[in-house]
Amino acid sequence: MIRRHFQHHQTITTILADCEEHIGAAREGILDARQAVEAVCATDPFFASTFDPYDPGSDHPVIRRMVAAAEEAGVGPMAAVAGTIAWAGVEAMVDAGAGFGVVDNGGDIALISDRDLRIGIYAGESNRNSAFLIPPQTEPTGICTSSASVGPSISLGSADAVTVFSGNVSAADAWATSLCNSLTPDDLSSFSLLEETGVIGVIAVFGDVIIRWGTIPALVSAHIDRNLITSTMSFLK
Repeated sequence: MIRRHFQHHQTITTILADCEEHIGAAREGILDARQAVEAVCATDPFFASTFDPYDPGSDHPVIRRMVAAAEEAGVGPMAAVAGTIAWAGVEAMVDAGAGFGVVDNGGDIALISDRDLRIGIYAGESNRNSAFLIPPQTEPTGICTSSASVGPSISLGSADAVTVFSGNVSAADAWATSLCNSLTPDDLSSFSLLEETGVIGVIAVFGDVIIRWGTIPALVSAHIDRNLITSTMSFLK
């Protein structure tokens, strides 16, 4: 397995692949998606700043994914940008013939895998040296995390980490933001909004309190190497 760091402006990623060709494909997919977002932001700055659902009218598939995810989760479209870009990178890897590929875009992860993977949980001071054991995934899958206490992203909530699992990576990213904004240990009413969505499962960390919704992968003990963390998550073999 090859691990590569790739950064373009604010997009900071870790790419995992079996060969350099697939690393290159991921980079191209990431750049294409990033350029689509930059083009819309340049002509419609409101798209980049709003915290509410908004449609700039672009028919680019990257923008359509962000708009749809934001509408469903009740957040601004940029809440889905990292997951959407990661998804584009993994899709480019699949188009290049990859059966294994991971793009971690600052804790918002898209992957396809022909093997078990461990994805470590990092929630700042609430880190429990635990990891999700992810079984093989034949279709691109999203594992996206939002935090009110870790990283530079804006959050209106109090969770140390909210991780969302979905086959729609853009939706996983948007819902991670939405749930991190609204969930508290005493108010889990936002989970009711997930019933008609494609969200598979959620885990929320508030200090020593862990809350689960839906179906999440098994949690196993793991040593989290912070040197491997792109932002809020870490990969382990």
